[in-house]
Amino acid sequence: MTASTSPARPAAAAPKRAFALVWAVLRVVMAVAIVAATIVTYQGSYGFWIEQGFDDLVTLNVNFFSYFTIESNLLAAFVLVVGAAFAFGGRLPDPTWFAVVRGCATTYMAITGIVYNLLLRGLAVTGGGDSQPWTNEVMHVIAPVFLVLDWLLAPGRLRLEWRRVWIILAFPIAWVAYTLLRGPFVYDQVKAVQTWYPYPFLNPERQENGYLGVAFWVLVIALAFAVVATLVVWVSRLGAKDPSDTDAAASARSESRTEVGNTDASASVSPHRE
Repeated sequence: MTASTSPARPAAAAPKRAFALVWAVLRVVMAVAIVAATIVTYQGSYGFWIEQGFDDLVTLNVNFFSYFTIESNLLAAFVLVVGAAFAFGGRLPDPTWFAVVRGCATTYMAITGIVYNLLLRGLAVTGGGDSQPWTNEVMHVIAPVFLVLDWLLAPGRLRLEWRRVWIILAFPIAWVAYTLLRGPFVYDQVKAVQTWYPYPFLNPERQENGYLGVAFWVLVIALAFAVVATLVVWVSRLGAKDPSDTDAAASARSESRTEVGNTDASASVSPHRE
């Protein structure tokens, strides 16, 4: 009988594993902060709606979750929780689908932070009511910075193909189209005006040149999205593992386990000679 031996984990892997676990804890903490900030912001808006006696709460709720800030932060919280779960389970590097979603979240949060701090700081950009200052800082400053650091530092990042830039840009393009098409048909109960746009730079009535001014800002922000998305993909290609190599390694491990299982089964069925 031959005793089975398992290879010892290289000593160099221990610090990497420890760092992955520490970063996973930070991801969970950041995700909790994002969810808490979103809930508190929603509670403030909902309380304001009830206090003012607004009738159409369905539209107000749709408006609240139509803010790009809310959507990008919720996606970020999802990515952080899933990434932490992968790290705690030792499932590194990231699966290809998750690497793409993570790249999307990083891009959207970076743009959220840039646009808010350059164009919207000090303006009310939620569903009405008094939002607590810390919620704005979490969703527009702390979380965007953390997502960028997460992309740079967290273990498990895969190398993205350049064509993934178009996948990252797909949602912002769809969001702008949705916002501009929906805006003229939604009555803004909070401001008592006939249209509703989440941000002033998308509202033609707030621009000197109407839709021409909106087109200008859309192009500027679209360029910013394209630049950030390109940088995100470029960073992913610096020293990260290629998804094809990861898939090949996983396939090799699966085939190895199958061969070992077949060998063990053959060895256990030996002919009995009288």
